[in-house]
Amino acid sequence: MRKLLLLSACAALAACGGTASDAPAEAVAEEEAAPATTAADGGASHGTFVITRANGDTITEVLSEDGTFTATNGAGEVTTGTWEQKSPNEFCSKDDDEDEMTCFAEEVNAEGVWTSTDPDDGEVSTVERVVEDEASEESDAMAEG
Repeated sequence: MRKLLLLSACAALAACGGTASDAPAEAVAEEEAAPATTAADGGASHGTFVITRANGDTITEVLSEDGTFTATNGAGEVTTGTWEQKSPNEFCSKDDDEDEMTCFAEEVNAEGVWTSTDPDDGEVSTVERVVEDEASEESDAMAEG
């Protein structure tokens, strides 16, 4: 009798067209399909960006998809850390030697300029996305120079 109930249960489960192992695979597929974070310019949050500070100094930031970054200033000094795009208008980062994230208000203004405002001192910097072709040309120029 137990065998008959077990076979009936298996047949009923099979008739549903799924198994218990299908559910986790579907959940993983949904997680992978989740949209990537979006930056203020509407593009992906990761990539290479040139930040021009209010005083004219520039920093090249490479934001990796894994949430880490490398920032290189004009003097060649390198800083590393982690980052998070909380929304298109809120970018947060933390240098490796810092304890807490700092979140910057970001927007693309009416003139089409992407700005980032430091919450500590109110300094407004501009942000430019470096597209792949430009990044390759900059690397080539540096190698030649």
